Amino acid sequence: MTPAAIRIDDLLFRWRPDAAPAVCLRGLQVDAGKSLFLHGPSGAGKSTLLNLLGGVLLPERGRIEVLGQVLGDLPAARRDAFRADHLGFIFQQFNLLPWLSALENVLLPCRFSRRRAQRAGDPVAEARRLLAALDLAAPVHDAPAAELSVGQQQRVAAARALIGRPEIVIADEPTSALDAARQDAFIDLLLAEAKAVASTVVFVSHDQRLAAHFDASFALAGELPA
Repeated sequence: MTPAAIRIDDLLFRWRPDAAPAVCLRGLQVDAGKSLFLHGPSGAGKSTLLNLLGGVLLPERGRIEVLGQVLGDLPAARRDAFRADHLGFIFQQFNLLPWLSALENVLLPCRFSRRRAQRAGDPVAEARRLLAALDLAAPVHDAPAAELSVGQQQRVAAARALIGRPEIVIADEPTSALDAARQDAFIDLLLAEAKAVASTVVFVSHDQRLAAHFDASFALAGELPA
C-alpha cells in the first residue's frame, strides 16, 4: 500500500472567529510520489490551503498530516525547520532575490536546510544540473535574476524548489504569466524532475485545462458551511 504524503481530515480554517470559512474540507489524501492538480475559483482558498500544508497557518479544527507528521503538534520553530527540510515551494511571483544569480537563488534552500544540502550531494553541481534539465543554458546560470525573462525566472524557481530532493513540491499558480504552450512545457519538465526523485507534487491553478498532466485533481468550491 502506497503511504500518504499528505492527509487532511475535517479541516476548518477561518481568518477570524466570526468570518466565513476560508477553507473547509472533510478530507483529502495525496499518496507519496503522486501529483495532484488543485483548482477552484478565485477566493476558494487555494493559496490558504497551501499555507496550511506548509505549516505557515494552523487550522481552527481538524488534522493535517504531512509525511506522517501532524503539523499542529509542532511548535513554530520546528514547523519552520520541517518545511525547510521536506517541502519545496514555487510561488506565483517566483520570489527570487533579484540581486543574486540564477545559480545562487537555486542554492538558497541548501543554506537553510542541512538535510537538503546533504541530499543534493554537491549542491552547486546539482543546481547546475537542475537548471540545465529545466532548459536553462549555462550562460543564464550566472546572470542576475533581475535580468531574466519571466519564463527563465519560473524555471529558476522550479529548480530552487527541487534542489535537495524534497519529498513534497508545492506550486502556487506558477504558470499564470505564460502562454499555453509554455505552460505545458514547464509542467512536463517539472513533473519529470519530481518523478525522478519520487517527490509528491501539489500544483494549484485556476486553469482546469492543465489537469490532464496530473495523476489526480481536486476542486475547492469556495466558502462552505462550518
